[in-house]
Amino acid sequence: MEKITSLQNQRIKDVVRLQKHAERAKQKVFIVEGLKEISLALEEGYILKTLFFNPNKGADIESLHISKNTEIIEITNEVFAKIAYREDSNGLLAIFHLKELYLDDIKLSANPFILIAEQVEKPGNLGAILRTADAAGVDAVIVCDPKTDIFNPNAVRSSVGTLFTNQVVACTNEQAYQWLKKKGIKSYAAALVDSSKPYTEFDYKKPTAIIVGSEAYGLSQFWLTKADQNIIIPMHGRIDSLNVSVSAAIIAFEVTRQRNSPSLPCKGGERHLFSRDV
Repeated sequence: MEKITSLQNQRIKDVVRLQKHAERAKQKVFIVEGLKEISLALEEGYILKTLFFNPNKGADIESLHISKNTEIIEITNEVFAKIAYREDSNGLLAIFHLKELYLDDIKLSANPFILIAEQVEKPGNLGAILRTADAAGVDAVIVCDPKTDIFNPNAVRSSVGTLFTNQVVACTNEQAYQWLKKKGIKSYAAALVDSSKPYTEFDYKKPTAIIVGSEAYGLSQFWLTKADQNIIIPMHGRIDSLNVSVSAAIIAFEVTRQRNSPSLPCKGGERHLFSRDV
């Protein structure tokens, strides 16, 4: 087993470079920190390339079901601090091979529920959307025309491992639109436009896709004109802004509520505004 103690070691410099998208794409690998997150990646079939561990941080490699051929490297406190994004990662940092999923790879349930996020810019928001998707039982998350890649370390971290428990695909708006039409999935675009109606007024018990937009600008004209229905979230305060991940959660759990309840959609809202994160 190799041990690295120097911050100048080339292996450590290579890990630091993985903070950049171009380097991750070039090497076709990405970083995962923490026992739970690494375990979930392994359970979902991601191939582990290298595991760094710091025994002084309580690293527990025995509980990980890893191949005997996996490269395991012990590192010091200083080295771990250099390459880690978070302090509470159990002293474990793994390099996994990328496993990209495409639209045709998505396995759908009998009654699909899809969450689409267009041009999300903040990795933390993308991670939060993935957590919502996992909790709400979404079939797949489609990230359209992304401004941040789904394997960004901050997206992986904020997803708390749900990047691996969800089916996640990155593609263009047009590709996603054509796929929805092919699968017979009705789309609802969350947007502040005159044609929007309160999200609580619709029946989501049939194949459904919820679409949310970027933090700064909301949805593009593509989805505003292509979606089957534009919807809004009723707002009762003095602001018209919600974080995109919060908006996605509110609507996603309405879909889940309807599908798990015999009650009809509720009528709601006195003021109707859909908010984008600004």
